[in-house]
Amino acid sequence: MAMRADDLIDRRRLRRKLTFWRVAAFVVLAAAIIAFLAWVYGDNFIGQAVPHIAKVKIEGTITEDEELLKRLEAIRTSPEVKGVILSIDSPGGTTVGGESTFEAVRKLAGDKPVVAEVGTLAASAGYMIASAADHIVARKTSIVGSIGVLIQYPDVSGLMDKLGIKLEEVKSSPLKASPSPFKPTNDDERAMVRKLILDSYDWFVGIVADRRKMTHEQALALADGSIFTGRQALANHLVDAVGGEQEAIDWLATKGVDGKLKVVEWKNKDRRGGFLFSQSMAKMAAKALGLPDAGGDVIHELGADRLFLDGLVSVWHP
Repeated sequence: MAMRADDLIDRRRLRRKLTFWRVAAFVVLAAAIIAFLAWVYGDNFIGQAVPHIAKVKIEGTITEDEELLKRLEAIRTSPEVKGVILSIDSPGGTTVGGESTFEAVRKLAGDKPVVAEVGTLAASAGYMIASAADHIVARKTSIVGSIGVLIQYPDVSGLMDKLGIKLEEVKSSPLKASPSPFKPTNDDERAMVRKLILDSYDWFVGIVADRRKMTHEQALALADGSIFTGRQALANHLVDAVGGEQEAIDWLATKGVDGKLKVVEWKNKDRRGGFLFSQSMAKMAAKALGLPDAGGDVIHELGADRLFLDGLVSVWHP
């Protein structure tokens, strides 16, 4: 009996030791997983797991961005996001890029209060996206507006003549593949492009009129391509207030969002460059060119991405 009692005691001790090490292994594994996810998804991974105000930066040239649309949808469905700040600093971009983002922001605003905070610039498609928010805040010296649409294309026919190059083409109809950079634009081609521009322009003006509670005539008067300072934009009812992030948070507070909640930036998780524009290479190139030391895209910093925009464009570029 004594042996059995000793065996029972030993087994209990062994069981307690196994339980301790199992719990310890679980804690270590959980910590490792959290650390890995924080490394993969950024410093704000833990911040996104508690109630917070989500911040999304929309910067540079606007194009169709599937990652951004998915991020906005994730914010919409996150129960921990109580309000959203769109931080906009953009000269615009393609009208389709602006349209798709505008629609995603409107869908988001159907579930959570959204405020746009304009930095240096929110022009053309950038302003289009800002107008999707429920409230717009801009700095006094921010640049706002440039409501309009354009198509630009080169005419290199003169250069071809000098080089002795001739273009031969066979097409199904006179307006196919027009306008062309290889020959001067005729009246019919110019009229076709103008119809295209005016249709998109009318749609853009309609958005401004609807979102800013203006008549079509009032919106049209501001949609001549003019740019405005934040103060001028406020006077013209293109923005709702002057200020920055704190003013944006103050407005969210009027919509029932706790103003003491932490603002957590939801960043682009998919932004990865190849070898040439990897993080380290980008930093080296930026330093050599005298650009800001950022891990972003060097082409983006140079503004050269605007040279490769296709389709209808809504962009301010002096």
